[in-house]
Amino acid sequence: MATFKHISSKNADYGAAEAYLTFEHDEFTMKPTLDENGRLIPREDYRISSLNCGGDDFAVSCMRANLRYEKNQKREDVKSHHYIISFDPRDGTDNGLTVDRAQELGEQFCKEHFPGHQALICTHPDGHNHSGNIHVHIVINSLRIYEVPLLPYMDRPADTREGCKHRCTNAAMEYFKSEVMEMCHREGLYQIDLLNGSKERITEREYWAA
Repeated sequence: MATFKHISSKNADYGAAEAYLTFEHDEFTMKPTLDENGRLIPREDYRISSLNCGGDDFAVSCMRANLRYEKNQKREDVKSHHYIISFDPRDGTDNGLTVDRAQELGEQFCKEHFPGHQALICTHPDGHNHSGNIHVHIVINSLRIYEVPLLPYMDRPADTREGCKHRCTNAAMEYFKSEVMEMCHREGLYQIDLLNGSKERITEREYWAA
């Protein structure tokens, strides 16, 4: 069952997001896991890419953009948004989903739904408590660095403008969830009804028949 989650962050250290994605962390405390010498432990397997960073790493690119537009300078400002697409654990064995394909899907989802934002897209092959579910992290700078078309979840002119910020509204979350369901349908993956809260795992054929 694919699920979709959102976390907003006021942390001005954009490098912390990349560190979380690429190094082992305790799933409960969210603190990094260290080896016997007190060093960070790299994650064993992941795919990572960036979008709209202009050749810089994600953290440097975001900080430069924030200074250029004079945004995200206050402690209370939401600096980034973290979206997570988590696929059903059985999609790998039953439906042929691979880490590489999940990364491609995450990159496509990011380009389509978060255009104009600097982003990190990272896919891990295993989820919480080693449940085996492939999951994709999409981390975007809350600041938009170029003008974009009006997308279905946007309802204000500022939602499209360069130098303005992303808003994760209830309408946006409903739209993103519907798009995740459509993606699972298209890819032939297991899913649940994310909009109505059903916990029952169904195939795409059963979903659309219903």
